[in-house]
Amino acid sequence: MSLGPHRALALTARVSYLDALIKGVHGLVQACTDGARLLASQSAEPGLYTRRRDLVLDLPRAVPAWEAALDTRLQLALRDLRLGRSLLARVAGADAVDIPLTLVDDHVMERDLSASRLAQAVADLTGSEYTDLNARLQAVGGPVESSGTQVDVLSVGWLARGVVDSWHDGGLAAAHWQTLQNVLQHEVAQWAQEAYHVANKALLDQGVRPEIDLRPFIRRARDAGVALTRPGDVDDVGGAGFAHSGAHWGAHSGTHSGAPARTAPAGNSGLQPLGRPYEETRLMTQTPAMGRGQLQSQAMLGKLAALVSRQVPGFAATAPMPSSSSGQASPSAARVSPGLGQAIQRVTEVVRRQADTQPGTAPATPDAVLQDLRHSQKALKDAAATPVERATIEIVALLFQSILQEERLPAAIRVWFARLQMPVLRVAVTEPDFFAATSHPARMLIDRMGACVMGFVAGEHDSEDALHDEIKRVVQVVEAYPDTGRRVFQTVLGEFERFLETYFRDQNQASRMGVSLAQQVEQRETWAIQYTIELRKMLETVPVHDGVREFLFRVWADVLAHSAVQTGQASEATRELKRAAADLIWSASAKTSREERAEVLRRLPPLLKLVREGMVRAGLGADAQDAHIQALNTALAAAFSARSAPLSSAHLREVTQRLEALDELLPDIAAMELDADTLRDLSGHESENLEVVAEGGTMPTPAMQAWARELQIGAWFQLDYRGRREQVQLAWQGLNKQLSLFVTPQGRGVLFQMHRLGAFLQAGLLLPLEEESLTTRATRQALAKLDADPARLLN
Repeated sequence: MSLGPHRALALTARVSYLDALIKGVHGLVQACTDGARLLASQSAEPGLYTRRRDLVLDLPRAVPAWEAALDTRLQLALRDLRLGRSLLARVAGADAVDIPLTLVDDHVMERDLSASRLAQAVADLTGSEYTDLNARLQAVGGPVESSGTQVDVLSVGWLARGVVDSWHDGGLAAAHWQTLQNVLQHEVAQWAQEAYHVANKALLDQGVRPEIDLRPFIRRARDAGVALTRPGDVDDVGGAGFAHSGAHWGAHSGTHSGAPARTAPAGNSGLQPLGRPYEETRLMTQTPAMGRGQLQSQAMLGKLAALVSRQVPGFAATAPMPSSSSGQASPSAARVSPGLGQAIQRVTEVVRRQADTQPGTAPATPDAVLQDLRHSQKALKDAAATPVERATIEIVALLFQSILQEERLPAAIRVWFARLQMPVLRVAVTEPDFFAATSHPARMLIDRMGACVMGFVAGEHDSEDALHDEIKRVVQVVEAYPDTGRRVFQTVLGEFERFLETYFRDQNQASRMGVSLAQQVEQRETWAIQYTIELRKMLETVPVHDGVREFLFRVWADVLAHSAVQTGQASEATRELKRAAADLIWSASAKTSREERAEVLRRLPPLLKLVREGMVRAGLGADAQDAHIQALNTALAAAFSARSAPLSSAHLREVTQRLEALDELLPDIAAMELDADTLRDLSGHESENLEVVAEGGTMPTPAMQAWARELQIGAWFQLDYRGRREQVQLAWQGLNKQLSLFVTPQGRGVLFQMHRLGAFLQAGLLLPLEEESLTTRATRQALAKLDADPARLLN
């Protein structure tokens, strides 16, 4: 190869690298902003908490300038590279380069240190990708080099310096950089790693050093201790999953029903946040990316299709088929041959008679129903008109053999699942994408129902309840509409999801108490937040002693909310507490006359008694009550010495009237914006039947938070908390999914706030009980049997 092509290839790699960086600028900035908000939602010592809150307040104003500065720097570098110009390095103290000896300003030194630390973080994470790129560049004109005043755009030092300078050029302070430093280092390293990957791919596509193994991103992300992939993300090279920052450019999202279980060292509920965000995943050396299970399921379907296609050339299960929004298959779907259709109908009747339990007779067993299905399989294959139909019959039979032999499913449920085999067979024959898409509604329905009952201990919970009745109803509806294809599966799947929304709240004996308590917690929190907001508005122009003002905002709003939940917003008890708030405001205003002071002394004992009773009902401990009473006494003492502001009778009348009408100002609870910034410490709501998770886990990444939002009601998990390892079921999610309730089989509720749920998922303290869905596991077993004996497809 001549020198010219060598240089062209090296230039292509650098241009590809800069292009990738430019495309990811917005995602990088957004990921850092999300990380800042996440930090601000975490508990911390007061000074650090204040710095994080200040950062969140300042970021929105400065982010556009920072993003523009970084994008401009990269665009100029790309222009100079294409024009053949050299890039000049920015030397510390560059403004005074003509002076041989001078003191370096502190801000210059801080900037250099920040850039150095950032460069080291990028180098640590991108080591393998960067090494591969160097090896390829050496084959086409030399590795990455930086010397003197000239730098290579591929060097981590040039990139780190550009990010730091852009941060300051955008008007962001060095103190803010220090507050967000760990998040910045992590996100920039991920951003750079993806860009190096793109540069490697550009050279690999030209045949440069193909023998170098481009290790899949998923492995490197795991080794480095981060797993930020959203479930369903796939790499654009080879289909392997990879982890990346909040910038999702270059990835393709797929549908998914949840994340797989993750293998992690045994954790404990006392695990605390580490010094570096996301660093806890360094403890988990065998943790796959969250989307890997979905990718593996899809890959397994691809293997199945390839194996069957080799044996049955007409088997066309290559890609999901387009469908309408109503769930009906496209007009290009195949039709069941008349002979096979009649045979399916006969087998359906046989299985239905076998599964229907007559009064006074023993219920059917899964083994007996499975035996009937096996005997019917030959009749089905004899009735099939084409090799594709015979192969489809065999595959579906193998899938259901696996499902019906799954002992973790209650026996009664397996019998009803058996009755789905013929409707599924009809759909599989008419819609080839049943074997190509994990999102096919028939698969999703089986997986969803199976996941809700998979956590039951074998031999227990076989007795019928509302969930079993709903599964029966779903199966009967599917049987009643055999010719509607995927549409009936899509319809009953939606109905099943809606059923679950009320089942755990109203009908499940184990979860009803926990869900009720969790809803009360959410309602109380929502009203307390709104009471606080309205009190702040109300007292904004009213002269109120600071001690009383803080008591009303921090304590009395929660007391009012508790009373509203327990007795109703319009109850006499709640109105009495509102009048107490008005009395406190008046009592703490300046008292200059003897009559006013005498009136305060007369009203004070019953007022403080009512205040203490309200705090007791709201669950405050004795020490907290004493502290608040002491603070109120201090405020009243200031009133007696006339050091507080006076309150006119007009002001007092206005405050009293607005307090009485406070409930009319509150919005509908469903419209309340409940999020991590407004939710307070919920540990005060803990009771015998409800545990509130207030500690444990480690700082979650934005992707972990996204995963926590995507958990499905009814799914089972393994929870490690307070020295116990037990199975729990997700039974309820609150407004905006900021609260999630898990229930043990014994009925004890465990309540998580969103950020704590992400922390437990990330630390491996909360693990999905099943690594694979029901149909994925069945497909794996069917694939193994077909691989061992492919001839059974047509025999």
